[in-house]
Amino acid sequence: MMRRSLPLALGILLGLAGTANAQSLGAGISQNMAGLGALPLDPATLPPPSVRNGQDIFASFREGLAEPTCDAEATSPRWQKQFAHAPARLANQNDDALVLFGYVVEELRKASLPTEFALIPFVESGYRPNARSGAGPAGLWQFIASTARNHRVPMSEGYDGRLSAVDSTQAAVRYLKTLHGMFGGDWRLATMAYNAGEYRVLQGLRKAGMNSTNAVPADLPGMSPITHAYVEKLHALACVLENAEEQPAVMASLDRTVPVLKSHTLPAGTSVQQWAAQRALDPARIARLNPAADGRGRPQNAPVRLLAPVSAPETASVAAIASTGSVTDQTATAAVAAVSPAPVVARTVASAADRPRTRRHTVRNGESAWTIARRYGMPVKALLSLNGLSGQSVLKPGAQLRVED
Repeated sequence: MMRRSLPLALGILLGLAGTANAQSLGAGISQNMAGLGALPLDPATLPPPSVRNGQDIFASFREGLAEPTCDAEATSPRWQKQFAHAPARLANQNDDALVLFGYVVEELRKASLPTEFALIPFVESGYRPNARSGAGPAGLWQFIASTARNHRVPMSEGYDGRLSAVDSTQAAVRYLKTLHGMFGGDWRLATMAYNAGEYRVLQGLRKAGMNSTNAVPADLPGMSPITHAYVEKLHALACVLENAEEQPAVMASLDRTVPVLKSHTLPAGTSVQQWAAQRALDPARIARLNPAADGRGRPQNAPVRLLAPVSAPETASVAAIASTGSVTDQTATAAVAAVSPAPVVARTVASAADRPRTRRHTVRNGESAWTIARRYGMPVKALLSLNGLSGQSVLKPGAQLRVED
């Protein structure tokens, strides 16, 4: 399987459109390509996307919500006011919140979990990996030390894995997956358990004679006001982000390309600055995303995990291909990513610029196909056709429609 992917990887490498690096690299290895026939493209063999649009992150979050519409009557104006800044944080191009939010949303969706959980770092840390509380919690998810150790977050003398966005997020997703299953898929009960502990929630259910299928989280006895407010905060945040669709400036700022983040290994003895420089990445940004790896207490003889853009190969890999012609499957894949963060295959895949951009719209009360089509500047017939609807179709609040803009 790996050997069959090699000619394809090289074919993609030479077919990258509009990239000067691709042209020079192609010239350097053209002799090695002699005799290789064209193969049909298989999406499974293409490198993972290295960038995404901010509005696509927003749409993915909305699609993953357990409660896709905001219940205004059940939402606290106090918490909506407190978190009113969240859309502006995501829209700020100098803030890391959007790329971190996109990473967390993607990890939750891979685990088939509600994306309400992606709002927990907003409440806990303001989406800042280096956040510390005077009471002891630390990191994106504000784990206390004992909880971090219980969920396999690396902790040692002088090294705090809670400040690793990779380790803490993976631990949080595993924990939330357990809680979500334990409480019958009720995101509110799972959130209460995340805040107060699962045993306290189970005890409250027993006292009330409830179970996960008939529980009313707001009426659960034995919970502190802080725990009840925790759920209210997440719901208020979801409403704030839903209402952000009515803020043209915010949505316009989200319409930008941001890197997709993934876990990388930082070898022992290599600094974050060295690692970033080898890959032509901004060392300051990589350090901000990885405060655990950038600290003095980092173990010197052990590798640690970094959160960094998907496309982060060493530039030496590309040079090695061009100068020696020696290509491995791993090197070819890295070279593809190095040449372009968002490769486009010439003459095979149509340019994304030639196609209308598709996004999602959540139907609100009182909206019709006509009002939605007018909002996005598209014909009503096109909207109906895109969603397999007819003129007699009834649009229910909360339904997701594909739209073009």
